[in-house]
Amino acid sequence: MPSIYQLKPRFQNLLRPVVQRLFDNGTSANQVTLSAAVISLLVGAVVATFAGHAWVFLIIPLWMILRMALNAIDGMLAREFGQQSKLGAYLNELCDIVADSALILPFALLPEVSLLTVLLVTLLALFSEYAGVLGPMIGASRRYDGPMGKSDRAFALGVIATAVAFGLINAQWINGLFALMAALLLVTLVNRVRQGLKEAGTTAEQPAE
Repeated sequence: MPSIYQLKPRFQNLLRPVVQRLFDNGTSANQVTLSAAVISLLVGAVVATFAGHAWVFLIIPLWMILRMALNAIDGMLAREFGQQSKLGAYLNELCDIVADSALILPFALLPEVSLLTVLLVTLLALFSEYAGVLGPMIGASRRYDGPMGKSDRAFALGVIATAVAFGLINAQWINGLFALMAALLLVTLVNRVRQGLKEAGTTAEQPAE
């Protein structure tokens, strides 16, 4: 299904000069990954602390843009400059779900916003990423199927946070949008399982060379 993730190659081409400069300065992929996670935790903590002031939610979309860039950069450093490692694989997946949780949960502190719905989105985001990671365990690739992958979540949360910051949305709308995100995350989880099984089955049916 369509996903913002499909735009990643174009985004990477724009970032390639920055990646080259970071590599020349001795920056590693793991350093970028950890930095993005730590900053996400700090952003989440700041937004949660000052959630009573709507304007603070404007930090989320601003950070989401930079975080998406950092996520692309760490992958490019790893693949294109020989920095891939087993530790990096762990950090890439674990830091993403930690960062996601830190940036989703502050929405539950808004007046009359459903804690249950926000928690549901948080958990389904985690489960859908876990379903993607399980692909290689059955002989498939790491699955990034949509419609609510990491990039799509970042976009959706950024839009909601912007609307909150400018007072364009009330609690009922936020609850409805989070419920929609939860439904799309459930579809994403199912898609990743189905596509992983399909890919693994196709691979298993191919004759060995």
